[in-house]
Amino acid sequence: MDQDIINKILAFFAEYITPYLTADYQGEAFHLFDTIHFAALGAILLIILLLAVSRQKFSKRNKENFRDTAAAILLVNEVAWHLWAYFYSEWTIQKMLPLHVCSILIWLSAWMLIKKSYRIYEFAYFLGIGSALQALLTPDIGIYGFPHFRFFQTFISHGFIIIAALYMTLVEEMRPTWKSLLRVFIITNIYMVAVYFINAYIGSNYLYLNHKPPTTSILDALPAWPIYLLYMEALGILTSIILYIPFVIKDWWDNRGLKEAGTDRLDDILY
Repeated sequence: MDQDIINKILAFFAEYITPYLTADYQGEAFHLFDTIHFAALGAILLIILLLAVSRQKFSKRNKENFRDTAAAILLVNEVAWHLWAYFYSEWTIQKMLPLHVCSILIWLSAWMLIKKSYRIYEFAYFLGIGSALQALLTPDIGIYGFPHFRFFQTFISHGFIIIAALYMTLVEEMRPTWKSLLRVFIITNIYMVAVYFINAYIGSNYLYLNHKPPTTSILDALPAWPIYLLYMEALGILTSIILYIPFVIKDWWDNRGLKEAGTDRLDDILY
């Protein structure tokens, strides 16, 4: 390749690409609930609405293509974040291990999409939607406003956690049960205990179990440690119950209609 062309390509990257990759970003910082923030949330909502209105039109091939594409987006986006953090010396075991709920669910959601795993779906639905929604509403990205790489990486990763869980619900017709809720509650609490001791050992704060995050979050409205952990637990339970309400309503409606026809589906609802 001609040296002049190479120089032009390098100059283009230096002027138009590199400034939006650097860790020492000099552009506009992220502002909570500004126009750009709402636009990002709107783009995610639009994808979810499109899934909802077209859920009956997915062929078997369409379903496979969507699952593979969404899984690839989750994985490539996450790997890109780790490479970015490593390149700019931001990668540490205190910050980058996949121990936060959303971090681990990115990998698990990709596996869920590829393998259509119901057990992972239970966690993706109850934990993924609630945790990712909170992260989208109060992103932990500090100075990295639009159009920095970290802005896109954050909204893509958390947005597709929600999209993946809702796709499996709306299109693949998976659904949680009360037993799902119980399994998620027990296993999540065991996981939290393990992560707490990992935090204490390596000096990290995964799941924000050892202290509140330094950036603005819903935890700012809660009491100091360790009391806010009880509030987190209660908030998690409440969020899961709210997420299950649509299925309670659907089951009540379906069972009502079947009872009128002389059939009872109570066993299907509970199990």
